[in-house]
Amino acid sequence: MSLFRLDASILPATSASRSLADLVEREWLTAHPDSVVTRRDLAADPIPATAWADAVTAGFVGDDERTERQREARALAATLADELIGAEALLFAIPLYNYGISQHVKTWFDLAYTDPRIDPQGTALRGKPATLVTVLGGNYAPGTPKEGWDHSTAWLRRVLADVWGLDLRVVERPFTLVGVNPALDAFTDAAAALKAKAETDAVAYGREVAATRRSSAA
Repeated sequence: MSLFRLDASILPATSASRSLADLVEREWLTAHPDSVVTRRDLAADPIPATAWADAVTAGFVGDDERTERQREARALAATLADELIGAEALLFAIPLYNYGISQHVKTWFDLAYTDPRIDPQGTALRGKPATLVTVLGGNYAPGTPKEGWDHSTAWLRRVLADVWGLDLRVVERPFTLVGVNPALDAFTDAAAALKAKAETDAVAYGREVAATRRSSAA
């Protein structure tokens, strides 16, 4: 049994996304206590910014013409794909930063995506149970003043569920900056309710993914 977990928060000690992902992981390990958890922390160990271009351009020339950087990029892309393919369930903890996808996550996805096993025609990841935990400092839900400013969550749903074909569940916690930014103090009660719901969802989805894996293995 194995779980792959990816974290992207740059503030691990106070990370809301990591705390929610811990709940998901706890449920997985409760169901599968002997499971191996493979971890990739994109903040502590970021993917080199040049790796994607090196991996892409390596595909335009023969192996004997590739530079050392191109070979290293291709090897790293294969490693990233191996981590996803080799796990029986996936967990992604990814905060919203500056209204968009974190550069760490985009670089990771772009490089992994160069591996032909997980391109849109590949089937290696299709149907694999996965949980996305995402947190947002504000609230961008329909009807809020900044509706539509979250350019991360929809993109993550697109690439994880539609491109890679994962059986995806999404835990979302808005208003994580309530209690940090005084301008948001009026939303204290709403933030507390949203936090409680996210924690409930994280536990429920963790159990669901673990049960889905047990069912598929039966």
